[in-house]
Amino acid sequence: MLVGWGGNNGSTLTTALEANRRQLKWRKRTGVQHANWYGSITQASTVFIGSDETGSDVFVPMKELLPMVEPNDIVVDGWDISNLHLADAMVRAEVLDVALQDQLYEQMAKLKPRTSIYDPDFIAANQSDRANNLIKGTRQEQYEQIRRDIRDFKQRSGVLWTANTERFSEVQPGLNTTSQELLASLKANHSEVSPSTIFAMASVAEGCTYINGSPQNTFVPGLIQLAEEKNVFIAGDDFKSGQTKIKSVLVDFLVGAGIKPVSIASYNHLGNNDGKNLSAPQQFRSKEISKSNVVDDMVASNRLLYGANEHPDHVVVIKYLPYVGDSKRAMDEYTSEIMMGGHNTLVIHNTCEDSLLATPLILDLVILGELSTRIQLRSAEESASWVPFKPVLPLVSYLCKAPLVPQGSQVVNSLFRQRAAIENILRGCIGLPPISNMTLEQRFDFATITNEPPVKRAKLLGQPCA
Repeated sequence: MLVGWGGNNGSTLTTALEANRRQLKWRKRTGVQHANWYGSITQASTVFIGSDETGSDVFVPMKELLPMVEPNDIVVDGWDISNLHLADAMVRAEVLDVALQDQLYEQMAKLKPRTSIYDPDFIAANQSDRANNLIKGTRQEQYEQIRRDIRDFKQRSGVLWTANTERFSEVQPGLNTTSQELLASLKANHSEVSPSTIFAMASVAEGCTYINGSPQNTFVPGLIQLAEEKNVFIAGDDFKSGQTKIKSVLVDFLVGAGIKPVSIASYNHLGNNDGKNLSAPQQFRSKEISKSNVVDDMVASNRLLYGANEHPDHVVVIKYLPYVGDSKRAMDEYTSEIMMGGHNTLVIHNTCEDSLLATPLILDLVILGELSTRIQLRSAEESASWVPFKPVLPLVSYLCKAPLVPQGSQVVNSLFRQRAAIENILRGCIGLPPISNMTLEQRFDFATITNEPPVKRAKLLGQPCA
């Protein structure tokens, strides 16, 4: 179930599911295009599992490592403040080729979003012309309606927010720092209980995984505590798709190479409804925080380059330019200090359909989120009991700009480490060791070991090490 089903991401995902289910193809100026899932790590990437008898590396599709939900089996439902059916929403989004839209218009016209929550205090005022499909009543009444909608759709489903970016909610004692405070604030119709938090509360109450695909602070402390009490998965925040994904890779590379980024300037302009909503200052501030914080972990990892309170100058600009539509332009300048007072400047220009980068992430979040509900862990002792993941689910942090982690845990916002975490969990579930990235000659030949536990030892300067 998608919050903001009629938006660019929701309508594009639904269309893509149907196009891939039917294996559609259509003509473009450059030839015949086939439906695909490029950009999805579960559907279009591979995982290294070992070497064959000739010593060649073996890679298998990620989706084949473990039993995962098949995209063709996914049924979509959701809410939107606009009453357009999905066919007209698809046309309004201007993301997909017209030749594809024409093939699916009749099917998509059968799908209509459920009424949703509209609070003009949390999203930009320029969204008011869309708001004609609304749940009336108090926050408590809206919460109860969302719960009924979830029960009506299907038990054990998942809910994902792909609606407008909200402003940040206030966090303060007595309002939302505990689950009881949050529930009381909802009942009292407190104005600082945001629509996204209401959706998350309803999802948790119904035992459904909730994933936040926007940068606002949906997961206030009381909501996290509520998820822990109900033992329901929550994950987020904000899809990590284009510019920010490149930033997490590039800064990781620079800092890892001993090069010191000192200035990062990121400029964006786009013309879709996301850009329109983000043209409002409070909503932009939510996005600015999530796009800026992505470099923090890499900076903190190298105190040879950065002092305790030192950080690169980092600015993010987003401008609404209606004519370019969903074709987002992102321009970045990275200036770094190199040896002996020298400087290195990298400039990147990226143009892409914004929703076609974000939509595969929604698919991956849904598939990996569902898979996480079926994975249990235990320590090596046979007597140990099996336990599920903690409710706050960092496994999907690869797909999020501002990963949510359990209290007391370290946030990891390095793209390569986040990807390795997913691969190693999947490898562990089929009995493979974590990825070592050693060459063939360096790998231990476990096949020669007897029935004893597969443990080898190496020596470093005469001292044994595990």
